Amino acid sequence: MSTQLPEVAQALLEPGIYPEMTSEVEMKQTQMSFIFLAGQYVYKVKKPVDLGYLDYTTLEKRRFFCQQEVELNRRLCPEVYLGVIPVTRLGTAIALEGKGEVIEYAVKMRRLPQDRMMNVLLDRNLVSSEMPESVAHRLATFHAAAATNPSISAFGRLEAIRTNLDENFQQTEKYIGTLITARQYRLIREFAESRLRDRAEVFNGRVASGRIRDCHGDLHTQHICFADGICIYDCIEFNDRFRYCDVASEIAFLAMDLDHYGRADLSRSFIAAYIAASGDGGIQELLKFYKCYRAYVRGKVGCFKYHDPYISAKEKKQTLEDTRSYFELAEAYSRSRPRLFITVGLVGTGKTTVAQALARRLGLTVISSDILRKQLAHLPPTQHRFEEMDSGIYSADFSRRTYEKLFAEARNIIDQGDSAILDATFLRREDRRNAQQLAETAGADFLVLECTLDEASVRRRLARRLKGVSVSDGRWEIYGPQKERFEPVAEVAAESHFRIDTARPLTDQLSSVIESL
Repeated sequence: MSTQLPEVAQALLEPGIYPEMTSEVEMKQTQMSFIFLAGQYVYKVKKPVDLGYLDYTTLEKRRFFCQQEVELNRRLCPEVYLGVIPVTRLGTAIALEGKGEVIEYAVKMRRLPQDRMMNVLLDRNLVSSEMPESVAHRLATFHAAAATNPSISAFGRLEAIRTNLDENFQQTEKYIGTLITARQYRLIREFAESRLRDRAEVFNGRVASGRIRDCHGDLHTQHICFADGICIYDCIEFNDRFRYCDVASEIAFLAMDLDHYGRADLSRSFIAAYIAASGDGGIQELLKFYKCYRAYVRGKVGCFKYHDPYISAKEKKQTLEDTRSYFELAEAYSRSRPRLFITVGLVGTGKTTVAQALARRLGLTVISSDILRKQLAHLPPTQHRFEEMDSGIYSADFSRRTYEKLFAEARNIIDQGDSAILDATFLRREDRRNAQQLAETAGADFLVLECTLDEASVRRRLARRLKGVSVSDGRWEIYGPQKERFEPVAEVAAESHFRIDTARPLTDQLSSVIESL
């Protein structure tokens, strides 16, 4: 692959070019930069591209934006951004800070620990509710001190927001049918335009109250590191109008990304903490609009990356999946009514896997009966209680209390206009009817996801689960008794009942549900 790279990128892959002793260089790419990880430092070189929303096509422009990147990012991560380094050529030799002609510029940074990045911690289920809350407090302080003036405030006006929306839709129109469906494109555009029209007074009020600030502009989980405090890095330097925005848009960005990780619970904690710290309760009225906008922007960026000639086939495939998932999430935000999903199925049939994966695609909050049951029993989530059915924490009374708590939490989420998925067995028709009544009373659409799997596969899954760490107490011994007690789903309309064979690839399972929705 290195032979396809520009000359400077090939040179920076050589360990000997760096002033620090390093034996290995790793390169990463975005659609706009080459990033070289060299020992304790990172060097970032901008690609000579014009993507419409940014222009790095001349050396002078790349030098300016490198300097901007360092200056702006020192606001939230001062100890990491070290400066701008020239890349030089003397004869045929390319060097960092060497003699000769300057042919490129690189931003030099201290290397942050990858295992402390928020997105990595989310993948490992290591993000506590306190962590996004601490980010919220940091952002509230940052926003309060961030620059604002009439020129910056103008970017919060309706015409400026409409310009951004129109640009998004124009730049993604050619991807309809490949990366975004015609239906998604239409529904998201209709939602965005109607919100901008119907809530004009709210948008104007945000401008008048000074809520348009010089923000970070690209606040998602990959840009937050929990090491020696909180470092929030890689803000937008290439286009002021993407950084000058309503703080509600900034908060919606991280909230959306947490939703995309299937952690809408952390998203709500983050929002509540920010409102408490900033006193800005007005962001609530615009969060869904800006979440939809931010998810769409991430989808748009994915479209550009998908057509980057330098990315590998493997990365291209992952980009395709990520891009489509962001557009699905944007469409979910455009809905006027929340949804209440419930899982139905015997132990070991993959209910939790389906629930968590669908939550990532549609921004749902997963409410787990396994976790709530342990909470009610004052037990750690992964502490097992292998009890017989109808005894201990699995007695009829304890199960009733668990479902009551499940419903109470779901009602709280739906009342806030958000959607949820209840991860439980729902073997009894009565429990399913209670969930359906809750949805109807709260004004939510009700949908049933019935997970099925052949018994041999169930047995293998349960055996593997017992060898690992899990919140579930499910095991093969209770499969038979559950099967005898299971009351078939016959009380909901066919269009609201999805039977999912979890032996199929997970992406196929999700696609069939989402397409039906």
